[in-house]
Amino acid sequence: MIALGRTFLAATLVFLYLPIAVMVAMAFNASPLYTLPIEPTFHWFGVLAENGPLLSATYNSLMIALATSIIATSVGTLASLALNRRTFRGQSLLKVLLLPPIAIPWLITGTAMLVFFFWTGIGRGLHAMLIGHVALAIPYVVLIVGTGIQTLRADLEEAAMSLGSTPIHAFFAVTLPLLAPSIIAALLFAFAVSLDQFVVSYFLATPGVSTLPVEIYASIRKGFTPEINAISAIFLGVSAVLVLIFAQLSNLGGSRDRR
Repeated sequence: MIALGRTFLAATLVFLYLPIAVMVAMAFNASPLYTLPIEPTFHWFGVLAENGPLLSATYNSLMIALATSIIATSVGTLASLALNRRTFRGQSLLKVLLLPPIAIPWLITGTAMLVFFFWTGIGRGLHAMLIGHVALAIPYVVLIVGTGIQTLRADLEEAAMSLGSTPIHAFFAVTLPLLAPSIIAALLFAFAVSLDQFVVSYFLATPGVSTLPVEIYASIRKGFTPEINAISAIFLGVSAVLVLIFAQLSNLGGSRDRR
């Protein structure tokens, strides 16, 4: 049974990562028709540098994802602290309402946002996409940071205040450093959720103004081009670096705890 489980796990990993490996390899293949053997080249990265719509969409995606991660992490962290450190009327209901935005299909969410934004006069565009991405990312932030809060010892702040520290100083000196790994994880997750968001961006985009997933979708409908492999390979490398940075930060935090 153990051998069967290992075989199934290996097959699953191959199924997940082999298409990605092929995509990255084809980003460096000279042939636009993906013929073999692979002839190494950086030609498609040069073509990508001249693809205005794709670069503009990439810039939009990065700016929206960056703003989304900052806003959602700030709001979500404060909300998580309120939900886990305070008691007030409707607290249980608010915790329950965090789950539907995660469980509801994004197609329904995108349609609802489109109708609501037109009804309220917000309209479509980058500002609407930013609002939509923040709304989608906040529940994830609240859950991630909330999990980190539940692992903290509440008496540490009380001990700091008993030694003369103010509640605000105790939070920034004691609680916030201990929550840093959870906050960073929430920040990266919110960034990834926004960067990868297609459905909401597709519904809220305007002609000529889109994000990278929407632009890739539009490009594929016209005909797949190797520039898409090139931009995907770049983003894959950036994502891997971010994951390694977070893993290193987590390990450092663990080593301090062990000492």
